[in-house]
Amino acid sequence: MSVTELGLPGLRAASVARHDPARPDDPRLIDRFGRVATDLRVSLTDRCNLRCTYCMPAEGLDWTPKDELLTDDEIVRLVGIAVRQLGINEVRFTGGEPLLRKGLESVLHQVSELDPRPEISLTTNGIGLARRAEALKAAGVNRLNVSLDTLRPDRFATITRRSRLSDVLDGMAAARAAGLNPVKVNTVLLRGVNDDEAPALLRYCLEEGYQLRFIEQMPLDAQHGWQRSEMITASEILASLRREFILTPDPAERGGAPAERWLVHAGPSSGAPGHASGAPGRGPVVGLGPVLGTVGVIGSVTRPFCGACDRTRLTADGQLRSCLFARGETDLRALLRGGASDEEIADTWRGTMWAKAAGHGIDDPGFLQPDRPMSAIGG
Repeated sequence: MSVTELGLPGLRAASVARHDPARPDDPRLIDRFGRVATDLRVSLTDRCNLRCTYCMPAEGLDWTPKDELLTDDEIVRLVGIAVRQLGINEVRFTGGEPLLRKGLESVLHQVSELDPRPEISLTTNGIGLARRAEALKAAGVNRLNVSLDTLRPDRFATITRRSRLSDVLDGMAAARAAGLNPVKVNTVLLRGVNDDEAPALLRYCLEEGYQLRFIEQMPLDAQHGWQRSEMITASEILASLRREFILTPDPAERGGAPAERWLVHAGPSSGAPGHASGAPGRGPVVGLGPVLGTVGVIGSVTRPFCGACDRTRLTADGQLRSCLFARGETDLRALLRGGASDEEIADTWRGTMWAKAAGHGIDDPGFLQPDRPMSAIGG
């Protein structure tokens, strides 16, 4: 197994290697480990209307001043450069909470008119989604990811410090009705808080036609209080699900997708639930009941997928990041506002990605959590 597959630490510098003679003459966002970035994550704001305990303090954060944020035109220009010149074919808009961005639908519409047209998705906490779903669909969004960590109103209020569970559920239903399918649900399990809800959440998503994905809690909180010992691991998540469901590996090619996907079966024709298994890539085990749907587990910490990473990231204030956990950034906003040409920006982008590290390095004894929290980086 290679160092890239293991997600081991690599170079931490975010130096721009535009003139590295070792870099092949390739217009795409290639790096030194054979990866090609085709998926762009764009944060539209660092603001959020929830205060999730694993993300930020109750009082919120010092939000980025408006004049430091990219304008709508600047966002569209950078996305256009990525799509037309760098080979990006998927664009996901994130936050903070992207629905708080004024002019959101205009940005989405302009990106949807790019040639070639990228696939457009949006990650949201679901607050306000019920009244915006149809407009988002009309603006060009193909699908949504909605954060939902519990089905219990009391726990939702504890985790998010807001009593808005019904708004999120209504928003998911509205997105489904608007044709923003598949609606994917992102769930973080917290030890001693909601870690007993994995089966209930999966059952709910299967019944409603949503695609559930559990995500290991990552060291990206503003408080820098993350502790590995408190994290619910991918193995624990799967063990919890198997107490009530039969899971077999999804034979579909994973590619650069962050989630390991599992087929969820109604039940075996014989044997006790949870004791069947399948070999990766070989499909369901003979004798199992019908497939009800799928579930994904994103083990960013314990099962890193750095070797297949195909993402590049742009923060709301115009900083380019080659990795979610990178400690260095490249200032594209300064290039934009300094009069740089599209080709100069594209060349800088290529250089930043060429210098991308082999892996996030969370298991490195010298690992340092990024200074910016997830709300500022973008999911």
